[in-house]
Formats: sequence, C-alpha cells, structure tokens
Amino acid sequence: MTKVRDILDARGLLCPEPVMLLHNKVRDIAAGEILQVLATDPSTTRDIPRFCEFLGHDLVAQEQVGQEYHYTIRKRMPD
Repeated sequence: MTKVRDILDARGLLCPEPVMLLHNKVRDIAAGEILQVLATDPSTTRDIPRFCEFLGHDLVAQEQVGQEYHYTIRKRMPD
C-alpha cells in the first residue's frame, strides 16, 4: 500500500462541509496518491463512499474509531 500523502481533518464539521473539503483536497494530490480523512459527522459514512464511487476514487479503508470516522482514499488514475 502506498504511503498516505496528506490528511484532511474534517472533525467537527457537518454535512456538506467534509465532502466539499474532500473534493478540493483530492484536486491537490496526484493520481494514485493516498489521502486520509478524519471526520466526526456520521453522515460521512454515507457521503464519502458515494463521493468515491461517483468520481471513481478507491475507498481503500473505512473504520470507526470511537466517535471518529477514518477513511483512506486513493485518487483515481486518469482514464
């Protein structure tokens, strides 16, 4: 597995802010790089997987740690 390139700390933010920030952050990393997202909003358990599926990014891992939600996302490779 590739090393995490960057971390997006969206803890304390509510929908739709985590996904909006994720959308911007994904633009800042190269294809194939890994981004870790930390969130506290339970709606991210629905929104972030849908975001990845819709845009073709790979949701490598998703887990709940206490009251936090952690996501590991690999940016999609160009077509």
